[in-house]
Amino acid sequence: MPRIVLVEGDITAQRVDAIVNAANPTLLGGGGVDGAIHRRGGPAILEACRRIRSTEWPDGLPTGRAVATTGGDLPARWVIHTVGPVYAREEDPATLLSSCHTESLRIADELEAARVAFPAISTGVYGYPIDEAARVAVEAVRTADTSAREVRFVLFDATAHAAFARAMTG
Repeated sequence: MPRIVLVEGDITAQRVDAIVNAANPTLLGGGGVDGAIHRRGGPAILEACRRIRSTEWPDGLPTGRAVATTGGDLPARWVIHTVGPVYAREEDPATLLSSCHTESLRIADELEAARVAFPAISTGVYGYPIDEAARVAVEAVRTADTSAREVRFVLFDATAHAAFARAMTG
């Protein structure tokens, strides 16, 4: 099991091997974490995402799956893009959210990424309640079959940090 660390801050500033992007299915950027990663990472990330869309996932990346691109201008070497569930739209959002974490860690293992930073996937405009998302995310990482040594949850504010801290003790 990787060491789990909680950080309040900006995921785009993390010096880790890979950061996870809470992407939308198009992989072409958006708001929130997705937009911040694309802005700070520069055009190389968008170019890599366009290649993935033209070859591997022409209809968009499915919810719960993950793919990797360069980190571009980010301090991280790679970005692992995953599409979280829209909470109100899915019958079983917990299974899909868990898959976002385990699939991202599977990709991290393929990249030999020892340190991986995750945002609070689906808790922004996708509407996943932060306490529930934190429990699912922490459990998924704790039970994942991964060689990652450290998983860092990089949380935007004190409310999210507190929710993940509660999930860590549960």
